[in-house]
Amino acid sequence: TRETRNNHLVAIVREEGSNGDREMGMAFKAARFRPIDVTMTDLIKDDFSLDKFRGIVFVGGFSYADTLGAGNGWATVIENTNIKNKLQRFIQRTDTFSLGVCNGCQLMIKLGIFGTGVEIEHNTSGRFESRFSYVEVFDNSDRYNNIENTFFDGMGASKLGIWVAHGEGRFVFNKDNSDIHIPLKYIDVHGNVTMKYPYNPNGSMNSAAAISTVDGRHLAMMPHPERTIMSWQAPWIPTHWSSYKYYPWLYMFVSAYKWSTRNTIRTK
Repeated sequence: TRETRNNHLVAIVREEGSNGDREMGMAFKAARFRPIDVTMTDLIKDDFSLDKFRGIVFVGGFSYADTLGAGNGWATVIENTNIKNKLQRFIQRTDTFSLGVCNGCQLMIKLGIFGTGVEIEHNTSGRFESRFSYVEVFDNSDRYNNIENTFFDGMGASKLGIWVAHGEGRFVFNKDNSDIHIPLKYIDVHGNVTMKYPYNPNGSMNSAAAISTVDGRHLAMMPHPERTIMSWQAPWIPTHWSSYKYYPWLYMFVSAYKWSTRNTIRTK
């Protein structure tokens, strides 16, 4: 059965050079998921199945030290092994979600999960950007068309700080992008969506900090929500938040848990 009674299995996938797996595992665990550490060596085994997993997450870092370009080495391994078919079957199910952060975001785009209308390029600044940026959440839920917001339910219009750390994070949309949604956009200190550097740290078109499939189930984002789920991880918080244990990014993972519970497929 794909159902788990009190928590849902989520595969935290890492490759040589990944460095965000523990924070990611902690974030999903705090949201009541059951995170499972999964290496590419695990995934490539014929007897390793994704059937019992509800989510798959590709974490941040520098797979293969970005020697072949950010995410290229990781994508090549998947494209040329049985992992590609496993991943396609997983994505085609209606009760699953996927998330890629930073290096994982670059990977998902290069695997073609969002089609051919989007690419990731070098930052316009020409350098690695590591800073605390701000983004606004744009809710894409539509109850009338059966579109549920997998990751951001109830977070629409939120304006939050988040860590970024990347050298290739610029979203480039090279044709009509009606098949994707932009759920996060960079904003300036006045809370306005912006293309201005350094508030938009990489020069992404449409100020995009993340993209998702229209149904919201598959999300790729360059900023790191897993690095800002605790209040003490943020360099600044409003004074009236000082007694809060968690920073609001935790609710992104809680949203995914609630979605998984609502969309559990029960099999005999």
